[in-house]
Amino acid sequence: MGDTTFSGGKPAPEPLRCRPPATATLQIDTEIMRVTRWDFPPGAETGWHRHGWAYIVVPIQAGTMRVELPGGTMNEVTINPGVSYERPAGAEHNVVNAGQEPFSFVEIELKAHPG
Repeated sequence: MGDTTFSGGKPAPEPLRCRPPATATLQIDTEIMRVTRWDFPPGAETGWHRHGWAYIVVPIQAGTMRVELPGGTMNEVTINPGVSYERPAGAEHNVVNAGQEPFSFVEIELKAHPG
């Protein structure tokens, strides 16, 4: 199988995938924070993105989350309801539901902490 390229012969920055998208529902967006609920059916992904602000994740439902990182590495973690975690601005990744059940979390981005 050959490399995937864009028109003009430039290689694609990451492998192309055929996963369903996770659903992002914006709940709050003020000058100090943005709160988004993310819902992931099995196999769904966020798509590659870079966080412009520090953020907190609050899981609503348990699930198996695969975090794909630049360079092809990945981490697989179990998230549990109410067990929050935080990440700094500049985090770059694709989040995938690697389990057989849907899961959801709320993401709180802190606009006072840009990256």
